[in-house]
Amino acid sequence: MSTHINAAGRSDIAPTVLLPGDPLRARFIAENFLTAPKCYNEIRGMLGYTGTYKGVPVSVQGTGMGMPSIGIYTWELITEYGVENLIRIGTAGSFHEDIKIKDIVVALAASTDSAYSHTFGLPGTYSPCLSYQLLTKVQKASSELNIPFKAGNIVTCDVFYEADPDWWRKWASMNVMAVEMEAAALYMNAAYHKVNALAMMTISDHFVTGEKASSEERQTSFTHMMELALEAAVK
Repeated sequence: MSTHINAAGRSDIAPTVLLPGDPLRARFIAENFLTAPKCYNEIRGMLGYTGTYKGVPVSVQGTGMGMPSIGIYTWELITEYGVENLIRIGTAGSFHEDIKIKDIVVALAASTDSAYSHTFGLPGTYSPCLSYQLLTKVQKASSELNIPFKAGNIVTCDVFYEADPDWWRKWASMNVMAVEMEAAALYMNAAYHKVNALAMMTISDHFVTGEKASSEERQTSFTHMMELALEAAVK
C-alpha cells in the first residue's frame, strides 16, 4: 500500500492504466467499459478500478487536477505497483481555429511554464515527450475505430485562471495546439522511470472562438476518447 493508493499489492493494478483527472470519470469508465471492475482505491475520493477490456487487464485511476496531483499518482503507480503504460485521458483548450471543439489531440510533447522538472536536477531545459510505442498503438486504434486525432505540441500550465487574457497567444504563435494541466508531469515521471506514457485530450474549450462544449458534447467526445485509449491499451 502506498501513501495515496490503498491497493493491496501489484496484482491489484494492471500494467496499463488510464488516467482521467476526474475520479467520477474513472468510475464511469469502469462501470461502462470494463468487465468485472473492482475498486482498489478510495483514498481522498480519488477512485481507482481494475477490470478487463476484451479479456486484457486494464486499470483506470483518477488523478485530480494539476501537475502536483498527477505527479503523485503516477509516481506511486510506477514505483509501488509496477505500472508500465500510462495513458492520460482529459480535456484541453484549443489555440487554433482548425482544432475544434470535440477534436481529440495527442501530445507529442508537453511544453510547460511549471518548475516541476527541478526535482530531476537537470542542467538545462527538458522537453518531455510521449512514448512512440503507445503512439503507434493509438494510431492503429484510430484507424480501426475511425476516430481521428490531431498530434503536436501542447502546453501544460499551473494556472487555470490567468490574469492576462492574451497569455495564450505567444504559445499559439509557436504552433502549440492547446493547453491542459497534467501531461508534462506525466511525461517526466515516465521518462525518469523508463516506462511508457501518452496524453490525449478532448477539446472542451476554444480560446479563438470562445466556444465551450455542452454537457452532451462532452459526454459523447469523452466516450470516443475512452474507446480510443482502451483499444490502444489492449493492443
